[in-house]
Amino acid sequence: MRIFIMSKKQLLISVSVGIIAIAFIIGAEIWSKQTTSASVQPKRLPIYCVKTEEKQIALTFDAAWGNSDTDQLINILKKHHAKATFFTTGEWVDKYPDDVKKLYQAGHDIQNHSDKHPHVADISADKLKKDTLSCDDKIEKLIGKRPTLYRAPYGEYDNDMMAVFENELKHFVIQWDVDSRDWKRPTVEKMVESVTKSVKSGSILLFHNDLENTPTALDSILTQLDKESYQYILVNELILKDHYMIDNNGMQIKK
Repeated sequence: MRIFIMSKKQLLISVSVGIIAIAFIIGAEIWSKQTTSASVQPKRLPIYCVKTEEKQIALTFDAAWGNSDTDQLINILKKHHAKATFFTTGEWVDKYPDDVKKLYQAGHDIQNHSDKHPHVADISADKLKKDTLSCDDKIEKLIGKRPTLYRAPYGEYDNDMMAVFENELKHFVIQWDVDSRDWKRPTVEKMVESVTKSVKSGSILLFHNDLENTPTALDSILTQLDKESYQYILVNELILKDHYMIDNNGMQIKK
């Protein structure tokens, strides 16, 4: 067995190298944690539904196409004592101002679905604000009430977009937890089955106007939900305005 004897100088060098190595490792770990903390931000979520014990749900319609069924939808909603929230684009407001007034006068709410229906991730924050405010202005000018809710085109959102609405525009961003998928043009039967089996207290339902099967399906859906004693209220009446949190599924919960 060989025994190595280190001189005092060699020992000092070895200890110094060890200290430097340990310091480097610790510094690298701290830098890594700081970098990770700075680069990975919690995901900001819109409101998909609301936690409530009340048998209340919100019917919503995105209006960006035609106006073929406005009167039909108004009559069906009236039949079931239902109020709905219509998210309209500014372009739809420009094309169909009388329809907007009809919906509002029938007790429904008119909210913001963008002005020109852009992909929000593809535009700058300034363009997003300009587009949103343009739609707000058009709706307010027509019905005298300024929107406080926003539904992004295509349901798209990211942290940057959410920050603009939370911190600057002060709009609640609204998604949905029950999707009729009416834009895929399913049969009435499939739409009714899909929606009614998914509804729960606090749900936000998504429909679109100007689609062939939506009015008939809506009537059948509401007929079934009437039997379950659901109330149909506006999104603005369903959501919490303060003292809330949003969980990982987008459910708004009272603190």
